[in-house]
Amino acid sequence: MPFTQQELDNIANAALDFFLKGPAIAQTIQERPLYAAMRKVQKTFPGGKESIRRNVKGEYSTSFAGYTHDDTVSYVNPANLKQADYPWKELHAGISVTHTELKKDGISVVDTNGEETTAHTDRELTVITGLLDDKLDDMAEGSARSFNEILWRDGSQSAKVFPGVQSIISLTPAVGTTGGISRATNAWWRNRALVGASKITASAANQTLTKTLRSENRQLRRFGGRPSLLMAGSAFLDALELEVHEKGVYTQEGFANNGKTDIGMADISMRGVGRFQYDPTLDDLGMEKFCYFIDPRHMYPMVMDGEDMKKHSPARPPEKYVLYRGLTWTGGLIADQLNCHGVYEVA
Repeated sequence: MPFTQQELDNIANAALDFFLKGPAIAQTIQERPLYAAMRKVQKTFPGGKESIRRNVKGEYSTSFAGYTHDDTVSYVNPANLKQADYPWKELHAGISVTHTELKKDGISVVDTNGEETTAHTDRELTVITGLLDDKLDDMAEGSARSFNEILWRDGSQSAKVFPGVQSIISLTPAVGTTGGISRATNAWWRNRALVGASKITASAANQTLTKTLRSENRQLRRFGGRPSLLMAGSAFLDALELEVHEKGVYTQEGFANNGKTDIGMADISMRGVGRFQYDPTLDDLGMEKFCYFIDPRHMYPMVMDGEDMKKHSPARPPEKYVLYRGLTWTGGLIADQLNCHGVYEVA
């Protein structure tokens, strides 16, 4: 089978004679703070028929009642447990490379499936960027980038990927379901949201945004929540800075605001609220005016035991001299409490 134009271009870019050598310089890699944070709090589960389940409870039946002497007293049989149900999904990322491509890159395959390769003599004279290394790097960065996007989205883009943050922290928390439990009939099973018609208009003079966020943070902590991941889009941070700058002054030592606020290159820390982090993915999704308050103790990925970024080296088909490399992940994103999370939008 002849080379495709894309394959030829790739070989040419990777192996031009006597050119500037070294790894390809990435041009579009962004920070992924949500991805990094979620990977740290990821938990495992042993497997299951179709889903990951968590028992949750928001209502209580037992209560005190006064009595005296031989008054008749009553007893209740509590039955308030509900089960949140989250589907686990299988994700795959994979690359292929032909023996011919590798030979043009100065590499010979020693064993059948490419587990071992050898470099040709004087290969360093012709290679700019190692073709195989570049393809493996593409798989690593590409899989992380797509996993991050899946984490942020609501799962509507494909029935074969797990629903992400937007399926749990809803823009309309009083309707619909999360984990199969109705938010409409269970007020305790709702995140907080000030979006759309309720979005916040920042005011340098009135400090509307900062005051609202402090008030909201108290409500998120009301039932034991501790939102520590404050992921914001660029426009949200611009609005926040508008108010922060109004009440602060610049000195030779930097920005001063009576110790209440600290401004970094892209992040803002606010006493009584927390550290806001810029997540470029929100800009990519057209949500640059939004900020998500997340408690990672109560929302986190769960991966099937032994299936976390599992590497694969499939056998070479006997009729083709092609090597394959794959990466799989099996699990889902779950939440066992919703009233500790919130989403906020600025006008």
